[in-house]
Amino acid sequence: MSGSPPDPSRRRFFRQFAGEVVTSAAQVVGAVAEVRDRSAAEAQALLGGVEPVVSGPGTPGARAGARGILERAAGGAAPSGFRTPFRFDAADTLLVIDQRALPDELIELPVHNAYDGARVIREMAVRGAPAIGQVAALSLALSGWLARNAPPRSRDAIVRAAAKHLAEARPTAVNLGWAVRRVMAAYDAAAAAHDAATAVAAHDAATAAKAGASGPEIAAAMRAEADRIVFEATDDHGRLAEHGFSVLPDVGDRELRLLTHCNTGPLACGQFGTALGVIQVAHHAERPLHVWVDETRPYLQGARLTAWELAQAGVPHTLIPDVAAASLMAAGRVDAILVGADRVAANGDVANKVGTYPLAVLAARHGIPFYVCAPISSVDLDTADGAAIPIEERAPDEVTQVRGRRIAPDGTAVWNPAFDVTPAQLITVIVTEEGVLHPPFEPALRAAADARASRRGPHAGPRPGPHPGAVEPAPA
Repeated sequence: MSGSPPDPSRRRFFRQFAGEVVTSAAQVVGAVAEVRDRSAAEAQALLGGVEPVVSGPGTPGARAGARGILERAAGGAAPSGFRTPFRFDAADTLLVIDQRALPDELIELPVHNAYDGARVIREMAVRGAPAIGQVAALSLALSGWLARNAPPRSRDAIVRAAAKHLAEARPTAVNLGWAVRRVMAAYDAAAAAHDAATAVAAHDAATAAKAGASGPEIAAAMRAEADRIVFEATDDHGRLAEHGFSVLPDVGDRELRLLTHCNTGPLACGQFGTALGVIQVAHHAERPLHVWVDETRPYLQGARLTAWELAQAGVPHTLIPDVAAASLMAAGRVDAILVGADRVAANGDVANKVGTYPLAVLAARHGIPFYVCAPISSVDLDTADGAAIPIEERAPDEVTQVRGRRIAPDGTAVWNPAFDVTPAQLITVIVTEEGVLHPPFEPALRAAADARASRRGPHAGPRPGPHPGAVEPAPA
């Protein structure tokens, strides 16, 4: 349990990034350079006493097999300070935190192209649906930049192969395909403009010279769309967190007791967080609260990541075994449950980290509100219900081993689904950046998707399609 007083210099991270985000298309490209430079400077300030070491084969202190930057606190202590899951270095290489190493080490893995991006996503160095989508967008844009000077047909083949490889990295998180489609839409639009200019250029040497320089322009369009996805996520998650805060239960003068599953903070979402972002807003508002942190077997995202993030922000919390949640609820020690989502189907069924469905069943049994906190980018209106959501199955050693140490007999058969599906009937509300949505969820989700598309533009959200009888999202 964390009982230390909050550190304002760490807590301001959430408000600062949400409050200063630039969302307009005209400003976003310039703003990303500013934040890129700031992130590099703040990395050192937030990780006071930490010295970066470039690691590689044979480098002293480097984790075996790690490639990238290893940061360790003085005296070998665990790393501290708040971090987003990725940042750019001066050379336009995307540095992605290897979340598998936390909380013991802070290792940043370099991503130079879409294939690197797919690898860190598939191997769960980066995880959390929103962060997966952002890393996918940025790594695809890096591939576009590497192919900028290739002949048009070669460039097209390179970019489309890279997009296909990325989209197949993990099947359940809908943000992955959503982000890849957005960057590819920007690529297609820029390439079409280039083709039109080339057609004119066949009879105009001056236009031909201009058209010949469009490879970098196409790559720049891809990067601008990827940057836009990142900045929209920061703003959207800040909006979502404020909406979620507005519907937290009123428990009078005593502390509010919240239970969360898996990890939904900045490491999983980008810069702010979804379910954990709601908790941070409550903390900033100085509401007395205490967070029960499910350890989240078998990958232990709660124990390794959520507990670490809450400790950095000074939020009181207690880590519990997943199987202890029922006893807490039966004892009346949980006021609300907040979870994220990797995919929300059109009817409101939700795929989230395995173990979410049992919590929803227990919440219904004990009369506890169950909140799903998910941006519209995680909504899949093309999938009718949870039965149609593909559920990823992971490697057996995630269950038979704990951080490399075997805990089950060799050869033990394992079923290891990474997600389960919570039926819409068990969900109290779905909190989005467009408001708090109440059942029936399908018309509310479609209206929220329309609202976001209207606010952001036609390519910024899921394809909502017609929705007769849609209603506006319930006011927060």
